[in-house]
Amino acid sequence: MIEARFHDNIDDIPASAWDALRPDDNPFLSHAFLAGLERSGCIRLEWGWQAHHLGLYRKGSLLAAAPLYLKGNSHGEFVFDWSWASAWENAGGQYYPKLLNAVPYSPVTGPRLLTGTDTEHAPALRALLVQAMQEQAERLQLSSIHANFLCDADAAAFDGKWMARSDVQFHWHNHDYADFQAFLTALNHKKRKNILHERRRAAMHGLHIGMVGGEALSARDWRRVHALYTSTFDAKGNHAALTEAFFQYLRKEFGNAVQIALARQDDDIVAMALMLRSATTLYGRYWGASVDMPDLHFELCYYQGIEYAIAQKLQRFEPGAQGEHKLARGFLPVRTQSRHYLLHEGFRAAVGLALAHEREGMDAYAEELLDHSPYSRQ
Repeated sequence: MIEARFHDNIDDIPASAWDALRPDDNPFLSHAFLAGLERSGCIRLEWGWQAHHLGLYRKGSLLAAAPLYLKGNSHGEFVFDWSWASAWENAGGQYYPKLLNAVPYSPVTGPRLLTGTDTEHAPALRALLVQAMQEQAERLQLSSIHANFLCDADAAAFDGKWMARSDVQFHWHNHDYADFQAFLTALNHKKRKNILHERRRAAMHGLHIGMVGGEALSARDWRRVHALYTSTFDAKGNHAALTEAFFQYLRKEFGNAVQIALARQDDDIVAMALMLRSATTLYGRYWGASVDMPDLHFELCYYQGIEYAIAQKLQRFEPGAQGEHKLARGFLPVRTQSRHYLLHEGFRAAVGLALAHEREGMDAYAEELLDHSPYSRQ
């Protein structure tokens, strides 16, 4: 008999058992990453996060799992449902807490229903995970369940009354480029010229710029990197959710799986773009700078990452959510997908109509973006 259990701390689940269920080395789904968020104070009730991880067990052995959270707001998700919450609460309902199947603060597509390497039983286990979520939402009388940034295999498990939603990100793909110049050659003349111009301007600032593995930085350097990260949020009046303790945790636990594009002025780190990597993919995450210099952002957040991906023979570079300006710099539109389950049938029907209109607009938008590809048509 298979039993569903919910855990309010991922450390209740042995790391070896959790990681054995991952289909690849996507760092955001690792036990270490999720545990680090909880241990270092990034997941807390006052910020709207309560761990509620799901495990399926048979005779005490973990068969399947899903990262789950009870959410008291919609911050840190990157799939925006504020209007749904407002509509439901204006109608007298209580939208929060809701149940979220996702990785906190990380708009990165990847597995959300972890079932291990047994492909024969994986579909049935995914279905049981989804069923357990629905039963828990009913039991707790929640308004909704949301599963964000799903891979194709997982998305297929959210059927029936689950509503589909899509968005666009911009990813760079490595076509076996020998070097950065080979990548530039694949672009049309205008885009190639613009990138060369931006890189020359960034180089003229007299900074020492390069990619550095996390192990090469001292604890002091990591404090500076975190200060630059928080400064970006402070400048926009937003809240920086990742603590300095979490950044120091990345240094100790992830080593060179963290790559940072740094700009130094003498001995001072004046700008940085923090990234994580897997065996196939580089993930751009956070930017911060204490100087305002033309094109430095593009150099650190995009071009350094592309060079690194080419040198390491990575397949893909995902620089983060949103940003049409990435298109001109070699990043092409890619669709992301989420699934949503609203327990009230009338509310679900109303949101379903809105999503149908949204889907039409998103399809047209994605098609228009492809018409503006920066690559040469040969």
